[in-house]
Amino acid sequence: MIRKATEADLVRIAEIAVFVKRVNYRRIFCDDEFSFNQLTVVDTINTQRAFLDDIWVYESDRIVKAYIHICDGEIKELYTDHFFQGEGIGAELISYAINQESADRLWVLEKNSRAIAFYETNGFKMTGERKLWNDTGQYVVKMAR
Repeated sequence: MIRKATEADLVRIAEIAVFVKRVNYRRIFCDDEFSFNQLTVVDTINTQRAFLDDIWVYESDRIVKAYIHICDGEIKELYTDHFFQGEGIGAELISYAINQESADRLWVLEKNSRAIAFYETNGFKMTGERKLWNDTGQYVVKMAR
C-alpha cells in the first residue's frame, strides 16, 4: 500500500535513506568521512521532517519498504530498502508519482547507471541537461517523461 508518510515513519525512512546511500553512493563519492560519520539516521530524520508533507511510503506487512519524495511534479528521492529491491516496489512508486502526483521529471547522479536504467525502464528519458551537484564534484542529469 502506498500512503502519505507520517511522523512515525521518519525513523524507517531515515534508515532506508542512509543504508541505500551508503551502498550506492560510496563508490561514486569515495568519501568515507561523509558516508560513515556525517550521514546519520538522526540527521536524516531532521532533514526529512521538513519534507514530510511531500513524502509517500510503500508499506507491506506493516513494514515501510520504500519511500518517494515528490515536490511540484519532480521526483526528489526514491529509495527502496536494499532487502526489498527487485520486487517491483520502486516501479509502483514511480507509477503512483506519475499518475497521482503528475510527476514528470527528476535529477539523478550521472554515475548512477543502475538508477538511470531503472528510470528509463519506467518511461523517463535523458534530457541532455546536467549540472554540478552541490560541492561534490559529481554531476546530476535530468530525466523527464
